[in-house]
Amino acid sequence: MERVYNFNAGPAVLPEEVLLEAQADLFNYKGMGLSVMEMSHRSKEFQAIIDDAYARVKRIYGLGDDYEVLFLQGGASLQFLMVPLNFAVEGKEANYINTGQWSKKAIAEAKKIGKAVHIAASSEDRNFAYIPRSWQLSDNPSYLHITTNNTIFGTEWKFDPDIPEDIPLIADMSSNFMSKPIDIQKYSLVYAGAQKNVGPAGTVVVIVKKSLLENAIPGLPTMLDYNIHAKNGSLYNTPACFIIYMVGLVLKWIENFGGLEKIAENNKLKAGYIYDTIDESNGFYRGTVDKEDRSLMNITFRLPSEELEELFISEAKKNGMIGLKGHRDVGGCRASCYNSLPLKAAKTLSEFMKEFQRQHG
Repeated sequence: MERVYNFNAGPAVLPEEVLLEAQADLFNYKGMGLSVMEMSHRSKEFQAIIDDAYARVKRIYGLGDDYEVLFLQGGASLQFLMVPLNFAVEGKEANYINTGQWSKKAIAEAKKIGKAVHIAASSEDRNFAYIPRSWQLSDNPSYLHITTNNTIFGTEWKFDPDIPEDIPLIADMSSNFMSKPIDIQKYSLVYAGAQKNVGPAGTVVVIVKKSLLENAIPGLPTMLDYNIHAKNGSLYNTPACFIIYMVGLVLKWIENFGGLEKIAENNKLKAGYIYDTIDESNGFYRGTVDKEDRSLMNITFRLPSEELEELFISEAKKNGMIGLKGHRDVGGCRASCYNSLPLKAAKTLSEFMKEFQRQHG
């Protein structure tokens, strides 16, 4: 059976080269006589795997010795708790910019543990159809937290928030991590579930400034303490060994592709095919967010009726394109065009959209 074009929002498409390499190693990794899934996380062989992934993250983002890289479990959802638990200090306010469902979940976790929370800005007034251009920080902020790409609503930050240097900027980058170059020095902590752009589900990549770790709240439960994980090289407990191995392969693929500059160029091309089709459809396809804030990763759109949307999704699947149904909270359609989605997939979807409009417009 031929592989389908996978537009799912996550777990998402992986590079075919990566899948084939993993397939070749699955039964007998590098002649060791066992799989990575059976390998001790204390072995020198696995240490080499996690060291390689660590080094590739640092190399791709140009990170210096002032940053630590962690591979943790629990996904972004656990980070929603760990961030305020470690860094929302007593007497200060945790500041958030609310741009969608995942921002709201992060805010809710901070409130659940009794942290003082300040909403510096929100786009909820227009159902999260835009990225705020202004914000008001509290008088004494612990940090500012943003969600750089909003998977459900289809918006993306195209700029870094301009805030005082002494206020840590923290970002959930789960759905546009490693999709483009960023000025990493502006961020004190970045976290991202692997399952969008850098691997299968099962680990979260955390990039954190060592200076932020030095100021973390002490005495936390062991597994929720960033410093414990940093001091133990992400090996305090048994990590997601096979997933970290897969992340390493995807990071190698990103480097071989030409790094983040080339990845970004390809992502713009893919999104351009689909957005151009939407814009040229005379309203048959309707984008759901402001054009200047459109996500390159998650393209959200509506058709003239829900019945047509259901038919569109069904017919697309018959033509080898899956995952085009919008999130259950908002409906409509969504094409997720992560790093590993082939350019041909976006072209094929664009052609299908034009033909569907000819038949049903």
